Amino acid sequence: MSWDAEVDVIVVGGGGGGLVAAITAAQAGQQVALFEKTNLLLGNTAASAGMIPACNTRFQKDLGVEDTVEIMIGDIQKKNHYESDLEQVKAVAEISGPLVEWLNDSLTIEMSVITEFKYPGHTNYRMHAPPSRSGAELMKLLKKNALKYENLYILYQSELQEIITDDAGNAIGITVQTVDGLQQIKGQKIILATNGFGGNKEMVHEYIPEIADAMYFGYEANTGKGILAGKKIGAATSHLTAYQGHAAVNENTGLLVTWGTIMMGGFYINTEGKRFGNEAHGYSEFAKEVLKQPSQYGYIIYDQFIHEQLLSIEDYKQMDEMKAYKKADTIIDLAEKIQVDSGVFLETFENFNSQKDGHPDEFHRTSFEKKLEAPFYAIKVSPALFHTQGGLEINPSAQVLNDEKQVIGNLYAVGGCATGVSGKAAYGYMSGNGLLAAMGFGRIAGLHAVTELQQLSRGI
Repeated sequence: MSWDAEVDVIVVGGGGGGLVAAITAAQAGQQVALFEKTNLLLGNTAASAGMIPACNTRFQKDLGVEDTVEIMIGDIQKKNHYESDLEQVKAVAEISGPLVEWLNDSLTIEMSVITEFKYPGHTNYRMHAPPSRSGAELMKLLKKNALKYENLYILYQSELQEIITDDAGNAIGITVQTVDGLQQIKGQKIILATNGFGGNKEMVHEYIPEIADAMYFGYEANTGKGILAGKKIGAATSHLTAYQGHAAVNENTGLLVTWGTIMMGGFYINTEGKRFGNEAHGYSEFAKEVLKQPSQYGYIIYDQFIHEQLLSIEDYKQMDEMKAYKKADTIIDLAEKIQVDSGVFLETFENFNSQKDGHPDEFHRTSFEKKLEAPFYAIKVSPALFHTQGGLEINPSAQVLNDEKQVIGNLYAVGGCATGVSGKAAYGYMSGNGLLAAMGFGRIAGLHAVTELQQLSRGI
């Protein structure tokens, strides 16, 4: 076979998972080629809040937070109804702490623990993020690191077409459509980091019809190419019905409204001024509940205290600058500004504000952090599909498996391209699972590929 180029490690996809895998391999001296479908390094990571759940980090210890791998595994498994592979969950939980510290120490991406609130499902403060709490900043800093390495080549507008295998079924290269035409690239290790299929309407309708009518808030380039290419060479898939939804996209600004508005004591109403579920259970599964409402959108209600606490989050700060919310000194005035029935809304508000923390209300919500006090805020929010959580089956080393659960030689999958740790449906998504699976398995795949290549060079 005639090859257009040869490298040690091929990485397909330039999101957070792909960059972490590529930098890991490049740091070890491997020749790495990263193929990005578009002309930008963004991916779903750029649209996220840049928050990575991690346990047993020194950042947590400095704050007196006692968190272990076992606790984190328990939280993830409980949230996904114990539907994810335990060894896979264990692998990302174990790598999470070292990953965050590597980002901070080796890549000089300043990481810190978010302590303003806990996201649904997390029993400890374990979300780590850059200062701006911005995925866009995280991607910018990852790209800056990637560009330091002369042995890491980034090729834009290069779309995966197929994976090339040898007679034994091992992956040995890829066919990629570039600006110079169709090319065949040989690689000793191939890491698929193409995310999922959220941008492929046909696949969304086939596998997750319940969210198909919601807007897609992920990266448009996520069309399932890696999953389809893997299936073509015999890779197994699982949990294709799993996804991360989000119930709080502000369409006017195109920004994601942090669920901290809820977890710090706010609530969600429909256009009739009524609550309709347990908001605190999770923003992913709440998205489909919003779709069932009369106008398929609603409002998050919170107060001045919560507003001030959230100004450290870049997306929320931008919404504040654009005054994307409505503000009023009374609930009646707020009702008028968002055009909902004032009587219904007032009754909803008084009922919510009378609840006691730790005691279940009619929707089984038990978290009522504080009484809301004037002035009050309302921000219009809509449900969205953020990214899919099922894909190619992998083992704890991120190696792709076939239908017989055997490893397909030299092939890895990370992030949305692989089966994640969110079980089989939206209810299984716990905040941060997407970045954890992308960057955690990106780091695992990069390290595993490097180890095997080093062993090969030593004749082991």
